[in-house]
Order: sequence, then C-alpha cells, then structure tokens
Amino acid sequence: MRRCFGDRATFAVEVGEIQSPALRAVDVWVAGRRLTVDDNSAFVPSFSFAMRSSAARVRRRDIKPCPFPGHSPEETFRLLQADETGFAEHFWFMRWGETLDSVSTYAYLEQTLVILFAFWRASHSFPEGLGEVFVARIPPDEFALTVETAVDLLDSGIVATDPGR
Repeated sequence: MRRCFGDRATFAVEVGEIQSPALRAVDVWVAGRRLTVDDNSAFVPSFSFAMRSSAARVRRRDIKPCPFPGHSPEETFRLLQADETGFAEHFWFMRWGETLDSVSTYAYLEQTLVILFAFWRASHSFPEGLGEVFVARIPPDEFALTVETAVDLLDSGIVATDPGR
C-alpha cells in the first residue's frame, strides 16, 4: 500500500512498502517529477532524520532569500551550480541520502519556498530532462507539514516492524 502526502505537481512524498525492518520504499516528487528514479529504497533512520531536519529548517524560516535577485530561478540554479567558492552550499536542500543522489537540489525563500533541481546523472528510468532545471514553489508550512506527516508514517512503520525499538 502506498500513501501519498502532498501534491506531485508541487511537492509530495509517497511512502510505500516496508522492504525490511530499516528499509522502506519512498518516492519524492517535485514539480511533477519523481526525484527517486534510480533508487527509492530509503534507510529509514537516516532518511527520517534528514527529512525532519529539512522540515524544521523550513518551519524556522532558516532558508536564505534568493541569492541572485533579478535572475530567474533557472538562472539562479545555473549560477549556484557554477559556484566554486562554497557559497552555493548555503542553498543546498533536501540532501536526504542515496535516494536523491541523481539530482542537484537548491532552495531559497521568498513568500514561498522555491525548490530548484536538475538531474545530473542519466538514468534508465528518466533519460529525458538531463540538465533541465525544474522549479517548484510551495508555502513553507505546507512543505514542512507534508514532510513531517510522511516521516511520522515512516517512523511508525519502523517501530511496528522492529522488535528492538
């Protein structure tokens, strides 16, 4: 059984079957694209921790504003990708482990949370769109609630299947 939290067109997390006591199928969608094209097996303890950390940052509004005002989100992404000084690291976002390691993801805060990403590795599941920049805008509290609700389900599955917890 799969449970979807959020809206695939902007941002969603789909929690799928339990694969082992610590692994669960999870798909992440941003701007109508599935980011987990190569690997959707999440190691729940670290994946949940990373997701909760991102949600907390967004709730606190601990996301920097647009680094290049006056530039489009696509231009902003390319400027961040070209950065060699370490400045771009301030905008890294959703660094949730191997399930998202085929994309580069940044975010900044306006009235909405702006999520920018591009696939950087060719995939048998997603051959088109390599290098294309995708953009999603979502209210910060909606992003945080979506993530927190998905993580609550992930964590409850681990508790239910892991007798050691």
